[in-house]
Amino acid sequence: MNTKTYFPPSELIINEDGSIFHLHVRPDQLASKVILVGDPGRVDLVASHFESKECDIQSREFHTVTGTYQGKRITAMSTGIGCDNIDIVMNELDALANIDFLTRKEKDTFQQLELVRIGTCGGLQHYTPAGTFICSETSIGLDGLLNFYEGRNAVCDLPLERALLNHLGWSGNLCSPALYAAHADKELTERIAEKDLVRGITVACGGFFGPQGRRLRIPLADPHQNEKIESFEYQGKHITNYEMESSALAGLARLLGHKATTVCMVIANRVKKEADTGYKTHIDDLIQLVLNRI
Repeated sequence: MNTKTYFPPSELIINEDGSIFHLHVRPDQLASKVILVGDPGRVDLVASHFESKECDIQSREFHTVTGTYQGKRITAMSTGIGCDNIDIVMNELDALANIDFLTRKEKDTFQQLELVRIGTCGGLQHYTPAGTFICSETSIGLDGLLNFYEGRNAVCDLPLERALLNHLGWSGNLCSPALYAAHADKELTERIAEKDLVRGITVACGGFFGPQGRRLRIPLADPHQNEKIESFEYQGKHITNYEMESSALAGLARLLGHKATTVCMVIANRVKKEADTGYKTHIDDLIQLVLNRI
C-alpha cells in the first residue's frame, strides 16, 4: 500500500491566509502557463497585455499577476536575480500546483506547468549582437544548485558536462561547485523559438561580475574563461550567451516533471564589447512573442 508523504510545516511553510511562504500566492491564483521575469517591474509590462486580471500580489522581489490573454489564463511572476531565487520559485510553484495545502500531501492528479522565462543576457558569439533574441535549448549551470537534488544525473547531459569541463581545464576550486547541463523542454522550445529565434547553449552563472568573466578591482581566477567558453563547440553547437537563471529553471523543471524554457534578449555582446542600456524599449517585442506562443 502506497502512503503519500506528509510535508510538515518546517518544510512546506504556509502563511495564515493560505498562501505559500515567499510568493504569497494561493493555489487558486496560479495558472498552468507561467511567464517568469527577473525584474518585478517587468511583470506590469507583461500584464499590460492581459484583457483581465485576477490578482496582483507583491512580496519581496516576487511580484505576481494572474490574468487572461487571448483566452489563455497566464501567471506573470518576477523571480529577482539568480538561481537561488529560481530554487524558491520553482519549488513553491510546484507545491501550489501539486500539494494539497489542507492535508499537506501530494494531490492525486499531477498538474504540469508550462514555464517560460523572459530575460536579458550577454551574447558570446559574433552572431549574437545586442538586440538578438535567444532561446536556450540547453543551459549549463555554474551555480551548483542542481547538485543538491537526488536524480540530477538522470536529467542532465553528462557527456556535455565532461566535455566543457575538459575544455575549460578547471580543477580544484575552479570546478567547485560542479557544473551541470540541463536541456529545456523540446516541445515548448520548438513552440516558442519557431524559426525566428537563435537557439543555442546558455551558461548560467552564480554572479554578474567574476562568474561571468568581468573584472573590476578583483583579479579573476581564470582570466581566459570567456575565451574558452566562446570557443567551446559540442555536437556542432556553441555557447551563445551568459545569464543567471536558466540552468536552475531547466533542471528543476525536469526533476519536477514540468515544461520549461528560457528566452533572452542580448543587451551586451562580450565579444564586441558593446552594450545597449536602452533595451527596455525593445523587450516588449519579446514579451508579446512569448504571450502569443505560450
